[in-house]
Amino acid sequence: MRLLGPIDVVVGGETRPVQGLRRKAVLAVLGLHAGEVVSTGRLVDLVWDGAPPPNAVNALQSHLSYLRRTLSDKGVVRLRPPGYVLDVGAEGTDVAVAERLISAGLQDRDDGNRARDLQRALDLWRGEPMADAIGVTWLEEQAQRLGQLWLQGKRALLQARLGLGQHAALLPELAQLTREHPFDEQLHGQLMLALYRMGRQADALAAFQRLRRTLRDDLGIEPGAALRELESAMLRQDAGLDPPAAPVRLAPEREPRAPAGTVPAQIPLAVRTFAGRAGQLARLDALLPAGWAPPGAAVFVAVVSGTAGVGKSALAVYWAHRVADRFPDGQLYVNLRGFDPGDRPMPPADAVRGFLDALGVPSERVPADLAGLSGLLRSQLAGKRVLILLDNARDAEQVRPLLPAAPGCLVVVTSRDPLTSLVAIEGAVPVPVDLLTDAEARDLLVSRLGARRVAAEPAAVERIVTCCARLPLALAVVAGRAATRPELPLSALADELGVRRSTLDAIAGSDPASDARAVFSWSYRSLSPAAAEVLRRMSLGPGADLGIDAVAALAGVTTAAARAGLAELDRAGLVMEQRPGRYTFHDLLRAYATELAETTDGEAVRAAAVHRLLEHYLATAQAAAQQLDPARDPAPRAARHPAIAVPAPPREQAQAWFADEHRALLAAVGLAAGRGLDEHTWRLAAAMTTFLDWRGQWQELVSIQEAALRALRRLGDRPGQGAASCELGQVYARIGRFDEAHQYLWTALCLFEQLDDAPGLARAHYHLAWLQHAQRKYREALSHSEQALELFERLGDKLWRARALNATGWIMGQLGDYADALRRCGDALVENREAGDRHGEAGTWDAVGYAHHRLGDPRQAVACYGHALRAYRELGDRSGQACVLCHLGDAHAAIGDAAAAAEAWRHSLDILDELDPAQAATVRAKLPSGSPGPPTTVRG
Repeated sequence: MRLLGPIDVVVGGETRPVQGLRRKAVLAVLGLHAGEVVSTGRLVDLVWDGAPPPNAVNALQSHLSYLRRTLSDKGVVRLRPPGYVLDVGAEGTDVAVAERLISAGLQDRDDGNRARDLQRALDLWRGEPMADAIGVTWLEEQAQRLGQLWLQGKRALLQARLGLGQHAALLPELAQLTREHPFDEQLHGQLMLALYRMGRQADALAAFQRLRRTLRDDLGIEPGAALRELESAMLRQDAGLDPPAAPVRLAPEREPRAPAGTVPAQIPLAVRTFAGRAGQLARLDALLPAGWAPPGAAVFVAVVSGTAGVGKSALAVYWAHRVADRFPDGQLYVNLRGFDPGDRPMPPADAVRGFLDALGVPSERVPADLAGLSGLLRSQLAGKRVLILLDNARDAEQVRPLLPAAPGCLVVVTSRDPLTSLVAIEGAVPVPVDLLTDAEARDLLVSRLGARRVAAEPAAVERIVTCCARLPLALAVVAGRAATRPELPLSALADELGVRRSTLDAIAGSDPASDARAVFSWSYRSLSPAAAEVLRRMSLGPGADLGIDAVAALAGVTTAAARAGLAELDRAGLVMEQRPGRYTFHDLLRAYATELAETTDGEAVRAAAVHRLLEHYLATAQAAAQQLDPARDPAPRAARHPAIAVPAPPREQAQAWFADEHRALLAAVGLAAGRGLDEHTWRLAAAMTTFLDWRGQWQELVSIQEAALRALRRLGDRPGQGAASCELGQVYARIGRFDEAHQYLWTALCLFEQLDDAPGLARAHYHLAWLQHAQRKYREALSHSEQALELFERLGDKLWRARALNATGWIMGQLGDYADALRRCGDALVENREAGDRHGEAGTWDAVGYAHHRLGDPRQAVACYGHALRAYRELGDRSGQACVLCHLGDAHAAIGDAAAAAEAWRHSLDILDELDPAQAATVRAKLPSGSPGPPTTVRG
């Protein structure tokens, strides 16, 4: 029996859902008292939240009969006066197993044993405990307790893994957890210790100062004694903080290899207050009968259709979470924005590219045309079990390119349109969604307000349901208002809602969704002025969602004030936290907020808000980009709004920030271009280049650099045009489109020559060298690299001189002059270190290793490749790791260590199978014969 997520049972390996809130509540109450007798009176009181109906005992017996049938064993739920007992053994519930494992982990003094037990416990959580039993007060309290149990186990697991010396692997997770729990001192202490053990004392101390500011600003307190002592120990470099001699691995001696592909899990968070829709859920469940196996000639497609605000997306997401475990190859999700009032529908090609990226397809394999994209997606999905949720589709033509061809996958489409052609031609199953019934509407209010409060005022509840036209979105907004005012009678809320409705009758139409405007107006007027302003400003933001800092920039307030405003809007049901720290709202609410912004705020106010947002994105993106690669130009300029001051984040946080924000940043480039803000357009594009380059998102990089080039042409900025042309040439070279790369790079070269721009000219020669190298034109490549080197020397640019020197050495090695290659690359390595260019240092170690290998010293090459591999791992550059691992295998093979060579090549393949299948085939060919084969690629 599983409670650590949606409530269900597993019988003989088969997952069986439990239908109905009260049935789930009965099972959950008994499950949380497994092996104990629960009296009938207490069971009735807990299940009906202290307000049982007159026939509660008869209803309870009916629910118990249903549960016995579901469990296929009448003896599991036993009658034992004065009540009932669930007899499932000591570990018949996931809660019991988790509690035992966490207790054992907390008591065990061996870090290895502790970590194993705690990890097994945390793996049992499938989401929020009892997520589909909201509205039953006692179960909500138990869910909070289990949430705290998870956090306790997570903290203990992290501490155990730190004790095992796994600080490097924990850094990304700790950075994310401290963002989600900004006041948790233990998690911040663990982050500090991990950073310190990585040799990053300054970053560890900066993390302490950030927490201190947060605690002071938001809570008015100082960090506790334990954290202050940790800071002091770091300042005096206490030996007790040093890591173990070597990290301890928890995996078995022969660790299984990870699968070559990527398993996506993109379904958004389920709505906590989901209620009703039993008929629609049953219709969807019918696609997955017990023992389901896809028929040989069918791909199941369901079309969930209905009016705006009727709950289509909530239904689809809720059901998707219920059946996600039946799709071991992953779940894909995209919002197609078919009816988004603030944006055009998403082109199918963009949606396919997003899916291919989620499936780990290297960008260089992604075609440009829609037909090629669709074909590649179908090939990737063939033979797999993937759930695909296409949300908010405009029409069938937007959907068809996203459909798989082979059986095994299931597609759920939501749309305001019934998509009849999809039903007729593709055989899609229609799942129409109408307004809630009166009973379902009441259940929705119960799920938010509790059964006792709803039962106390039935007449007021009926009036609220009528005023909201049984529209789920409107009911959720009203429930949000009522939940924030527990002292206010529901009758008073119904009276207020009725008055608001009467004043808006003139704009209400035949569409039930039009009545939502009255509900929104009523809820909006109850907001504090600050929260109301946040709502209006959010409508101006680009992209599907916004982070808290972006909301603060739009509203022109502090982060703490933005967080408070968002919390008020969330409680009122006007926005939703789609994932931690990121907020969005329904398209009806977005349209309403846009109307408010246009009627309440003048054009100058709206323009100033957009300008602040773009300044925020630009300042933060530039600071983050400098952390990823200090060689990138242009250097950040100061933000032009006094409220925007962005400190440079640590490197791993810069990566995480870009990962969270890059879609919003892409939209911001379009927003800036559309408003004629050309400087923001090109600067944002420049700041995103490193992240998109290292991620291999070539199409997006081409798109924003072309927008940047157009903006720079409008500005008449010829040096900028040359720089953008260089970037475009570089990305086209990476994806093998050499003609376009040559055209852009020669355009840049000629432009810089006309301008007598030596730095630009040097960069153009440098990129032309790598283009010619990629085409195996080594003499031409050497000419360009030497010209770049001479110019960088003349300019005194130490960082770029080191990179050009390494490029020259590598190319000389390709021409057979290994001794000179080693000399030049060795000099470049010294200069890389002096310039603090860690990425350049990684590539240079690789080149030095190559030279040693070709000069007959493969053992020295192995040592050099080890330095390169550590640097690339520290930077998170997987492509660089794959390249070095391939070279490392070659060197081991030359020594005669076939086992070490095969291990390095296999590790390289683990990465290349995802990033570059063509190169993977080359490496895979080495394995049968163990032939050393000289390395053929290098990172520039």
